[in-house]
Amino acid sequence: MEKQDLQLPVRSEAPMAEGFLARLRRLAADRRGVGAVEFALIAPLLLSLYITSFELTIGLSVSKRATRSASAIADLVTQQTSVDKAFLATTTDVTNSLFFPYAADDLSIKITGVTLDASGNPTVAWSWNGSNTPPYAVGSPVNVPAEMRAPNSFLIRSEVSVSHELLMFMSGAMPTNLQNITIAREYFYRQRLGSSITCTNC
Repeated sequence: MEKQDLQLPVRSEAPMAEGFLARLRRLAADRRGVGAVEFALIAPLLLSLYITSFELTIGLSVSKRATRSASAIADLVTQQTSVDKAFLATTTDVTNSLFFPYAADDLSIKITGVTLDASGNPTVAWSWNGSNTPPYAVGSPVNVPAEMRAPNSFLIRSEVSVSHELLMFMSGAMPTNLQNITIAREYFYRQRLGSSITCTNC
């Protein structure tokens, strides 16, 4: 009786490799969840740009109010022939109303009477600020634009400055001076009546 060799069936690895490659191709072609991944990557950047744009818009609005306040103050004072501290103090209320609804933090107002001599040299005639103390010495020079240096004339200079804080979404990546800024505006107006404007108790 002859012995027959029993051979076990050899399992081919080719179908296994083909199955793995097929699954890999299906995974590469699967696009489910791509939108969610893209949104997760882009959303922080879009949110940062939106908040920054919003804050810059508010900053521009505050800047416009500072410009309007300086102009309104100079316009009101130049309509007078004489002023005093009580009248000048009302300019704070004017400025606060113009800044509404924004909070005018660290608001500073300075009003200066500027006299120009026969040579057109500008010097301080009187000055006032919100603390009722003269911010500039009488007779000190004033930097007046060249086109306004008419000889033997009088000017009112109004200065308004306010601090403004920008809320940056990625504040750690921004320089410090971009987060806390001071907005300052200056206006020169010529007197409307007479040759000068006096301050009785400045």
